[in-house]
Amino acid sequence: METFELDNGLRVVCATRPGSALAVVNVLYNVGSRDENRQLTGIAHLFEHLMFGGSANVAEFDAELEAAGGNSNAWTSTDFTNFYEVLPACNLSTAFHLESDRMLALDFSESSLDVQRSVVVEEFKQTCLNRPYGDLMHHLRAMCYDARHPYSWPTIGLEPEHILNTRLDDIRHWFYSHYAPNNAVLSVTSPFPAEKIAGMAQLWFGDIPRREIASRQLPQPGFPTADVRKEVRAAVPQARIVMALPMDGYGSKAYYAADTITDILSYGKSSRCYRNLVHGPSQGLFASADASIIGSEEPGLLLMTATLGAEATDENIALAESMMRKEFERLASPGDISTEELQRTLNNFEATFRFEGMDKEEAGFRRAMAVMHGENPEACVAAKFAQTPAEIAEAAASMASGPMATLVYRPR
Repeated sequence: METFELDNGLRVVCATRPGSALAVVNVLYNVGSRDENRQLTGIAHLFEHLMFGGSANVAEFDAELEAAGGNSNAWTSTDFTNFYEVLPACNLSTAFHLESDRMLALDFSESSLDVQRSVVVEEFKQTCLNRPYGDLMHHLRAMCYDARHPYSWPTIGLEPEHILNTRLDDIRHWFYSHYAPNNAVLSVTSPFPAEKIAGMAQLWFGDIPRREIASRQLPQPGFPTADVRKEVRAAVPQARIVMALPMDGYGSKAYYAADTITDILSYGKSSRCYRNLVHGPSQGLFASADASIIGSEEPGLLLMTATLGAEATDENIALAESMMRKEFERLASPGDISTEELQRTLNNFEATFRFEGMDKEEAGFRRAMAVMHGENPEACVAAKFAQTPAEIAEAAASMASGPMATLVYRPR
């Protein structure tokens, strides 16, 4: 892995894979829904779609890429927007041409905006309005964050009307305030040496001007100061319970401790949720149980999620909530986490990390994110393996002593 930076601020990271017939190109932009305001949510995700709607010198992004034997995709999170292409290495210049052109300028046409608005609104309806538990993150984020904080709404936005109300002036402002070489990382995995990639990066991206990036003004998260609970009656097949605990943002020791806690709770059939909840003393109460972190750059949430297998009575829901809370609180007891359990959990984490890293797209993204963070792609492995059972228990105790938000879905 080699890194360098162009004069316009574009950071480039490349990995040479001799003999590979394919090349992977990632462009990671430091912009996500945390850069939105509450009056116009979902624009970061809408923009992900608009980036495929034509640029200054390319009428149809996908058509040109597919003609070169490639394919592409993208995703948007609260914190970043990532675009990537996989194509024959001999046609790598096509990906450079396409990505550089849409970094230079978009089409900014009413027709493109109309099409992508419709696509995103339909996606909102499918994933949030017409799917069981689809609006879960709308409820949960609103419970856990101050309304002024952009984490208080999901990346897809608060409501479809915000997308429908987006105008070309909003799009132009968003583009020139966030999409720029000095706000991006270009990651290239190919059979070519770093010197060739450096020359191609300079050729295709070097003359794109720097831009003034909008400053990020984030309020405090505004986490609850006491436990909060909300019940939602919806068209869902089974009751679902989600418990959320505030946690640190990316990079801190507490962040990695929270990540390890969720692995102990839910990674595989030896996990505590599987053994003690799904197949525990009240077998049949839980159909499934899981734990995860949102994994955000700013202070985020650790989630415990369970779907009931039993009838959604008050007694069953109360019992399930009690068992979930106790399962988490157990982790805070000194000596409860053995060295063997932690080692097994960390070994599982590393095995998954290595296996997923064999995927070229994932590996390219990891390198881009590492450059964005100013760290080595292996940093998370080192940070996780440096933990001790006592440190994990201390982190669990700290979270368990704070407020918890509980969201319960009940079938109508």
